[in-house]
Amino acid sequence: MRAKIGILTVSDRAYRGIYEDLGGPAIEAYMLEALTNDWEPVPMIVPDELDRIKSALVQMVDDAGCSLVVTTGGTGPARRDITPDATEAVCEKMMPGFGELMRQVSLQYVPTAILSRQTAGVRGRALIVNLPGKPSAIRDCLDAVMPAIPYCVDLIEGACLTTDESKIRAFRPKSK
Repeated sequence: MRAKIGILTVSDRAYRGIYEDLGGPAIEAYMLEALTNDWEPVPMIVPDELDRIKSALVQMVDDAGCSLVVTTGGTGPARRDITPDATEAVCEKMMPGFGELMRQVSLQYVPTAILSRQTAGVRGRALIVNLPGKPSAIRDCLDAVMPAIPYCVDLIEGACLTTDESKIRAFRPKSK
């Protein structure tokens, strides 16, 4: 079964075409490098509006059948940074360990990582992970959490994701 991965850019400026979306393409490039299984990107750009973000997340999971949705942007403390709020609103289970690890890793590079509200959650058979908007931070955060993503998606009965072990070693328990 071909996996579908939602790539959601949340940015008023990118949505209006004022700013080139660098985050979405950075996520797609990372996944092309890291994953060895057959997968299809489901990209979308929405403005920083709660209902639009929630609608996009639901559409990617419920309608498009994505097993993984990775967002970029809208994770800070600014008034319009509401991606984590939208994620929490559409998820049945929150996975705070993802955000905790991403902040810990990001603190090695910038002291302002403590301002990030990155999180992750489960909706149905999909994992939704919120990432920052900066491409280098996207890579740092994905390097940190990607080892756990395939097994998490297995546990929620999403599509099987396999990684290129020379780049990312995904954890899966050994069978007995």
